Amino acid sequence: SGKEDFGRARIPGARYFDIDDVADKSSSLKHMLPSSAAFAAAAHALGVKNSDAVVVYEANGMAFAAARAWWMFRCFGHANVKVLNGGLPAWLEERESGDPS
Repeated sequence: SGKEDFGRARIPGARYFDIDDVADKSSSLKHMLPSSAAFAAAAHALGVKNSDAVVVYEANGMAFAAARAWWMFRCFGHANVKVLNGGLPAWLEERESGDPS
């Protein structure tokens, strides 16, 4: 699971954002946009302020959950949010190669 992957390896300072948990629980459909209050509470619990720069990524390098998290942050007015291209694998590879880009 994503949470288990996050527990094994992550970028320093990263926090786990669970798109299954931060969702509209009243819907029978998965990953539906939560209320603004629920999203604000989840962001606050992670210590994320609207003025913070946020980079979302996935441990496996794919981008479904990262893109969904990006979209949710944007929906609720967070302007400075980015998706890390290639996710954790790309970050680890660049760190090992010493490539600062």
